[in-house]
Amino acid sequence: MRIGIAARLDIHKAIELTDDLTDFLIKNSVKVFLDPALVKKLNKYHDSAREIHDMDVDIIIAIGGDGTILRTQSFIDGKNIPIFGINMGTVGFLTEIGPEESFHALKEVLNGNYFIEERTRLEVWHNKDLAPALNEVVLMTRKPAKMLHLEIRVDDEIVEELRADGLIIATPSGSTAYAMSAGGPIVDPRVNAFIIVPICPFKLGSRPTVVSGESIISVKLLREGKKAIAVIDGQVEEEINYMEEVIFKKSDQHAYFVRLTKEFYKKVREKLIKGGIGLE
Repeated sequence: MRIGIAARLDIHKAIELTDDLTDFLIKNSVKVFLDPALVKKLNKYHDSAREIHDMDVDIIIAIGGDGTILRTQSFIDGKNIPIFGINMGTVGFLTEIGPEESFHALKEVLNGNYFIEERTRLEVWHNKDLAPALNEVVLMTRKPAKMLHLEIRVDDEIVEELRADGLIIATPSGSTAYAMSAGGPIVDPRVNAFIIVPICPFKLGSRPTVVSGESIISVKLLREGKKAIAVIDGQVEEEINYMEEVIFKKSDQHAYFVRLTKEFYKKVREKLIKGGIGLE
């Protein structure tokens, strides 16, 4: 097996865990490749340095939080390499396990006791194809406390014209991220759907909407003189001008994750408690 490793560089424990896991994998006859920034931090494994987008591996281990997962995914678009997430952040819905379980979990992976989960991504078009989103696309102004005036269409039917601080178009994976914080529903990742969530709408009747995953969603900026930005998974920004449209539909590119269990709802309960929301 060939395994790549990416990790947060600003968390010392993530760097330490990378070192320990690399040593463990090498001792188990695994060919390991490390992000060059990790090699520099560790000052060892120099022959294993490889840029993430150049890694030809069976699995990539991402050590960090959901942000680390999203950044790693952005580097491997089109390669269909599954990601195995180890959570060093706070909540981490996309990550599979905590650091204390990592060695046992990797033993299971090396023994073939795992499955690959496919997650839907969102294709984004604005004058050109942009990077696909795994979690969400957020439309907002660059200036705080300014509202956007937006027209939302689903399959050419007007759903809403609204004034709001912004708008979130999310996948089921993203339903447990920003969309949830903005009042959107939690959607099982097996559901073929997308979620449209207004951020602080001026009209109280503007509510989150779940639409078919086969739909085409378009959002137009209606207020002259106001620009918006579309932020894709917190990684990529695109400026949107007056009367321009952003179009969303299901991407042909999926994301893949190494999983040991299928307990989605158990994970949601545990993560929400850790995130500060107590559940009975």
